Amino acid sequence: MTAYDAMVLAGGAARRFGGADKPALEVGGRPLLDRVLAACADAGTTVVVGPPRDTARDGVTWTREQPPGGGPVAAVAAGLGRITADRVLLLAADLPFLDRPTVGRLLAVLDETGSEGALLVDAAGRDQPLAAAYRTAALRRALAALGEPDGLPLRRLLAPLDLVRLADPQGVAYDCDTWEELAQARERERVERRTDR
Repeated sequence: MTAYDAMVLAGGAARRFGGADKPALEVGGRPLLDRVLAACADAGTTVVVGPPRDTARDGVTWTREQPPGGGPVAAVAAGLGRITADRVLLLAADLPFLDRPTVGRLLAVLDETGSEGALLVDAAGRDQPLAAAYRTAALRRALAALGEPDGLPLRRLLAPLDLVRLADPQGVAYDCDTWEELAQARERERVERRTDR
């Protein structure tokens, strides 16, 4: 796999979790953040945008969006300052089933199509822009065109980009936004672990 960097957004307020530190919540005995970091372990640089936490992964670069809690576009703006590769994975910190084959697939499609981004689309047809690979230069251009990033939705940043959408039949882009979704992820992980034995 040719060089890429990774940016993981881990600074949200987790209001639906009552302010709990969502990236530190566990699925299968491992924090959500560690599971995401394992999926992009061969990234050249890995930037996590959010408060520093203990992780199983060494060599992670930490930064914060300005202002803290300024939303996903502000987080991308903070993280892009640390990215040097031509391609960057943009990932949420709450993707317990993200895996290295999917990372490879996103990067391969980005190269094969010459597009500016490749993102997963869930079974309900919803784009998952935080389970995606982008051309770094395209993100920088889009960010510069927006002006002040604080409070802007991610769709505003990505709207001008030429994106390729990949089906996600295995539910790799499943994210945990509520306690119920976290419980479902834990049960799914238990079932998959038993099946793999």
